[in-house]
Amino acid sequence: MKNATRPAIFKWRQTAPELILCAVRWYLRYSLSLRDVEELFAERGLEADHTTIWRWVQRYGPELEQRLRRHLKPTNKSWRVDETYIRVKGRWCYLYRAIDSTGATIDFLLSALRDAAAAKRLFRKALSDPSHPQPRVINTDQARLYGSAIAAVKEEGTLHMGFKKAHGEAMCACWKVQSV
Repeated sequence: MKNATRPAIFKWRQTAPELILCAVRWYLRYSLSLRDVEELFAERGLEADHTTIWRWVQRYGPELEQRLRRHLKPTNKSWRVDETYIRVKGRWCYLYRAIDSTGATIDFLLSALRDAAAAKRLFRKALSDPSHPQPRVINTDQARLYGSAIAAVKEEGTLHMGFKKAHGEAMCACWKVQSV
């Protein structure tokens, strides 16, 4: 196409936007190294250094995630929330995660502390995404921090007010929507 204008996001890039997106997609979708993507480009007669591909991934990866998130299959209304202690770049931190009953990740959060404020941030983050419907039930372990976090998020109005603590199993706390 002659005189076709480039999207503004690709302004000042010398490589065709289609090739940039292809490289970023290969890197993010498949477990390829940057040098593998560089080699795939070379096999197709294209030239791009692995550091250039890394810059593309850093620049366009978040943009792709933001634009594609709304097209993903929405999660269901039965949530499971937990936290674990993991090592990231040599430092220990807490990984909070929320998944639905099918195992699809709703959201996750890394935090230096294991406290109600971190759990509240996780709930706010998960509930702010339009691709996740309001939960019908939230299953947690019996950590007290989830009770206070759910109460705080309810008070803010982020979580529907119909939630109440249900009598659950011995090792699980469960919050369900009240039937009116």
